[in-house]
Formats: sequence, structure tokens, C-alpha cells
Amino acid sequence: MGLLLARPSAWATSLDFAEKPNSKFFGVQIGVTTYSYRSMPHDIKQLLQFILDDGINAIELKGAPAETYAGKPSDPKRVAEWRANVSMDKFKEIRKMYNKAGVTIYAFKPDNALGTDNTDAEIEYALRAGKALGANCVTVELPKESAQTERLGLLAEKHKMYIGYHAHTQASDTAWDMALSQSPYNSMNLDCGHYIAAGGNNTKGSLLTLIEAKHDRITSLHLKDRKTKEHGAANLPWGEGDTPIKEILNLLKEKKYKFPATIELEYKIPAGSDAVKETKKCVEYAKHALGA
Repeated sequence: MGLLLARPSAWATSLDFAEKPNSKFFGVQIGVTTYSYRSMPHDIKQLLQFILDDGINAIELKGAPAETYAGKPSDPKRVAEWRANVSMDKFKEIRKMYNKAGVTIYAFKPDNALGTDNTDAEIEYALRAGKALGANCVTVELPKESAQTERLGLLAEKHKMYIGYHAHTQASDTAWDMALSQSPYNSMNLDCGHYIAAGGNNTKGSLLTLIEAKHDRITSLHLKDRKTKEHGAANLPWGEGDTPIKEILNLLKEKKYKFPATIELEYKIPAGSDAVKETKKCVEYAKHALGA
């Protein structure tokens, strides 16, 4: 009995009585993109364990583990045909598996499914798979071509799923304007670290202003701590860069914005650590930044 009292988590997990993860603090949903675990080989089930180990209850799911679980062919030439015809049953299984463990999937980012070279059938597959997973959006890098954002927006509207456009250092206060004007289902997946690293007119103050101005068109934020371009633009552990992470999180708290703040682990993992441990540090940073 003494052992059970001393180690509740061990026996609770084995009996499936473990407490569900919770990374929502003061109304602010802290999530993670599963790209953060890329340095640790995993399948869809191992990935779930990483997420649970970090105490996270909401995620942006990268495509590979989900598509592999669903039977994606290893031959690239067969992928488009497979996507056009695959059943959504396996994606629904993933949703059920993750939901049972207390994890929701709010975004899906399939690999190479939403580009100019992809067929409409592949794009619609991505939207259907995202919906089967329980997501409200799929994410993709912001295209250079306005014709592509118009195309994606029309298909997204058909499926009532958002497209969240992610930008790197081309991010600016106006970078998303064309896409947002083309469809109500075109939205922003705003990477705050890349925005800051772009430098120039992109400042801490302008980032906070952009979030307030576009809050109703943002489906998720990506959080990482980067230096400004003038300071080298490096990715650093949270609290060491120039991204105003605390201010961003407290803006979400104050304004009661409902979109999630997504941890994207991109800084160099220290010797003796791993992606799970470092992601957990980011969760704790966010929790303390919000006042917990």
C-alpha cells in the first residue's frame, strides 16, 4: 500500500485511471505542433505518449504519423491516387484514440498535399482527413501565388474547414491580406518567432497590434523564441530571445481569444535532454507567464 501511495502515477497509468492532461491555463490553450518531436522517432501511438508526458491536451498534428497509420504508400507516385480514394476510418480511429487519452487535434498539417502541384482531390483529402481527426483547420505554408490561396479558400469553403497559412520571415502586417480577402475560410497560422526574426518594421509592439487587429482571422499561433534579424535571428530557449511570449500569452488571456498558442520547438536541444523534456519546459514557461 505504501508503494501505491508513493507512486500514484505509475499504477494509475497502468490501470487507465491517469488524470487527463491539461495545458489550458486561465482560458489560454497551450498546444504543440508534433513537428516539435521530429528528433525522436515515433509512430502515432508513441507520439501520443510524448504528448501525454508533456501534459498537453491539444495539438497540431503533422501528417506523417497519421498518414502512415492510415496506410500511405511508400512509393511517392502512388500517393495522390491513395489520397483520392482512402477511407477516413483510420483518421477517425486516431481521433478516438487521442480523445480517449484527453488530447484533441485542432489542426492537421499533411506533407505535400496542399501545393500548386497537388490535385483538387488531394486538397479535398487533406480537408476531409482534418475533419475526421476533429480539427477545424489544416495548415500550409503561405503560397506566393494569389491564385493558389483563392483555390484553397474555395475548396476549404466547400468542406467548411479553415486553411491556416503559416509564414516564415516573409511575415509582415500585410502578408496575409490577399488570402484573407479571398475567402472567410482562409486564416492565419501566425508564427510569432519568425515574425520577430524578420526584423525591419516587425517589432514586439507591431506583433501585438497585429494579433489584436487580426484576432478573428487567426486559427492558431506558433510560439518560439527568436532573436530579431538585427541580433542574429537565432532560435533560443524560451526567455532568451526577442519574441514577446509573455506579452502574447497575456494578451490572449486578457482578451479571451479562443485560438490556441502552439509550441514549436526549434532551438537546439541541449546535451542530455530531448524534445519531450524541452517541450515540457516550454509548457511550464507558458504556465508561469500566465500567472500559474
